[in-house]
Amino acid sequence: MDALTTGPAPEHDDTGAAPSATVDETSTQVEAQALADAVEAIWPQRLDTGWQCVSTPAGACASPNDLPTGGWLAAQVPGTVASARRAAGLFDVMHPTPLAFDDHWYRVTLCGTGKRRLRMHGLATIAEVWVDGVRRLDSESMFVAHDLDIELNGTTLLALCFRSLTPALAAKRSRARWRPRLVSPPALRNVRTTLLGHMPGWCPSVHAVGPWRPIELLSDARHAIDSMDVTSSIAGDDGLVSLTLHFVRSHDIATCHASLGCGGTVSPLQWIDAYTLAGTVRVPSVQRWWPHTHGTPTLYPLTLHLNDSGPVCWPLGPIGFREIEVERGAHGDGFALRVNGVPVFCRGACWTSADLVTLTGTEAQLRHAFELARDAGMNMLRVSGTMVYESDKFYALADEYGLLVWQDFALANFDYPNDEAFSASIEREARQFLARTRRHVSLAVLCGGSEAEQQAAMFGLPRSMRAQPVFTQQLPAIVARERPDVPYVCNSPSLGVWPFSTNEGITHYYGVGAYQRPLDDARRSQVRFAAECLAFANVPDDATLHEALGTIHSHDPRWKAAVPRDPGAGWDFDDVRDHYLQTLYAVEPARLRYENPERYLDLSRAVVAELMADVFAEWRRAGSGCGGGLVWQLQDVRPGAGWGLIDATGRPKSALHGLARALQPIQALFTDEGLNGLDIHLINERDHTLEAQLELVCLRDGSVKVAAASRAVQLAPRSTQRISAAACLDQFFDLTHAYRFGPRAHDVTIATLRDAASGRIMSEAFHLPDRRVGALSDPGLTVAVERVDDGWQLVVEAKRFARFVHIIDSRYRAAHDWFHLVPNRPCIVPLLPSAPQGATVARASNSGCKADATSAAPAGEVRALNAASPTFYG
Repeated sequence: MDALTTGPAPEHDDTGAAPSATVDETSTQVEAQALADAVEAIWPQRLDTGWQCVSTPAGACASPNDLPTGGWLAAQVPGTVASARRAAGLFDVMHPTPLAFDDHWYRVTLCGTGKRRLRMHGLATIAEVWVDGVRRLDSESMFVAHDLDIELNGTTLLALCFRSLTPALAAKRSRARWRPRLVSPPALRNVRTTLLGHMPGWCPSVHAVGPWRPIELLSDARHAIDSMDVTSSIAGDDGLVSLTLHFVRSHDIATCHASLGCGGTVSPLQWIDAYTLAGTVRVPSVQRWWPHTHGTPTLYPLTLHLNDSGPVCWPLGPIGFREIEVERGAHGDGFALRVNGVPVFCRGACWTSADLVTLTGTEAQLRHAFELARDAGMNMLRVSGTMVYESDKFYALADEYGLLVWQDFALANFDYPNDEAFSASIEREARQFLARTRRHVSLAVLCGGSEAEQQAAMFGLPRSMRAQPVFTQQLPAIVARERPDVPYVCNSPSLGVWPFSTNEGITHYYGVGAYQRPLDDARRSQVRFAAECLAFANVPDDATLHEALGTIHSHDPRWKAAVPRDPGAGWDFDDVRDHYLQTLYAVEPARLRYENPERYLDLSRAVVAELMADVFAEWRRAGSGCGGGLVWQLQDVRPGAGWGLIDATGRPKSALHGLARALQPIQALFTDEGLNGLDIHLINERDHTLEAQLELVCLRDGSVKVAAASRAVQLAPRSTQRISAAACLDQFFDLTHAYRFGPRAHDVTIATLRDAASGRIMSEAFHLPDRRVGALSDPGLTVAVERVDDGWQLVVEAKRFARFVHIIDSRYRAAHDWFHLVPNRPCIVPLLPSAPQGATVARASNSGCKADATSAAPAGEVRALNAASPTFYG
């Protein structure tokens, strides 16, 4: 039996308590609790506890009767064999034990009597389901859910067997036209499992095995819900919500009347049969959902009213309203999104996993990552085809935080089979995913897969042999039927003369990055939309290197083991970063690395922050034809200098701080136009006009003002404008040092955008005509520690321009870091508590670990790239 979409169970707070139902003000606490219990009872019961697991050689146990009596581990569900072993202290993510080629058994005892429905949302990967010793179900895909009707007789033993992948990999299927080097073994094209754990050089070999998605028993309560399907749409200025609700038990449709409430409007529902309710509510003058950069991600609570259940409003979760379309430009070769009719520059990163071991992560870990992405100015995350479909909580949080989601189907790189069995598996997988996420307005793009068409082209196949029916026929038909409100693209990258051409359609841009092109390549390549870009081996803070990696030396084997590399390449992404250290900062990386490793790491952190900010400034400038860019990747899957903007412990890296300087909805940016000087680009993505003051200043020796100007500017809603810096000055000034009439006259140009009424700084941009790192000096840094109501903050000030200021504190991390500091202007930096030893920052951030007046006083140091020595505080 195929599993249907299930509605959201009531949200729980950190104590595990469900929210109470809506009750009359005169209801007693007892009545309120009874109603809350009734609300809880309508949703499926999660079978999260009481599980055990054991591993056996492949084929050693044909049935649960053959299982050993010893060696069982306690196991959490949802979870994996790796997570059970990690909890028992038996698994090292840096040196993982191969799991995909043994058998693994899970068991739990179910109590009760009568007929019940078991729902399994995901079993990785080749699985059998046994009930009281009888094999009842087989599954060959980790991406599909299953329903199984069972009979409980007091105590019932439920056993799950996850079989070795070896027979599935050996099975004969159609011959592939190409074999990508990324994945090992290549026969994984035939198995519906994630590529995570099977990509040498990209991530540790942590294999996905086990019940990685929830397992549930449907409730047998009076109003127990079997499945719920909710969609939203917009008609003129109104919002429409359509609901189809299927109950476990039949109802007396003659006496049970139902209605659906949303936004203060309540509309009746109709019984389709004794089990099924359906209907639509129209919300007048609805507030639309926006990505947070462009407005408020407004969500409306949905409530179900049944007249035979007393004064209860059954909560059905939130819903939003938005419209999304693709703008392809006058010649049809572009790609950009319009949300609610407004062009949106999409920027963000590619998602990996909040926890490679569980493949899900906790809500705390998800919220932490979403908060960092939002605060950095990102408005889109991409879930690549090399990863997994994410949890319901992931998409709900994307709705809540106002982050668009670009979703690949879980298909990447391969020439996939085209037989009936494979097509049927994809049909079921795609339909279930789209039904499960149908209510989520954050879902913005659906993509057939990642780099499959690119692989074909790079292996020399002509255009006629690159297409795969799964991408060009099957998936677009499913999307048109199940999510017609979401644009579909066949592949990422796609649409160019070559699929990976940068000047048409969707590209994966690594010109600045892996291909070691100069910075001006970001303009020359005419990128239209980069669904991947800017991969660097981003160096974490020293705290992470010491605690999680055990070294700060970049030629230590422990360091190198965590540096990503492409299979078969004679270089890794440390080498890519070192190239830009040499070309931009004019240092010899190898020499600096062994003479001054601490300095090498600081420069390495600074250069990626600078590169990322400059590339996105180019793509966001007035006149750019680029519709968006997504950095590869948001978070590391293991400790070390990985691609992630956030390290494996949850700490943001310098690259994220650098991006935050270029991705805000109200933004000032510089672009170097050579002999034409500097252009200032002012961006206002908000829906209202901004009255502002633009200040321009050039400094010599970090403090001497050699040129300055100020002018009033008006930023229209949803606008970008270009102002020539030269036009702001009354006389010639070689802003870019392009004419070279004598020595360079200045070190830095600063553009400051202030709110005209309050004088508050809304954005600031910096340009250095010479990026080389010369002799170190003393910028005159001072640091004061201040206690505030909600914790601690630093007040940092400099007498001269300080380049890439960085704060190091064993107890805290800076809310913003790796920033430039204007002389004689105090900068307030809030401090956030670091995680306790052994815990991730993400876990700590959701466990009551908040800074307050009783927290230990900060003590650390402030560094700057141009400072000869740190400034200590505390």
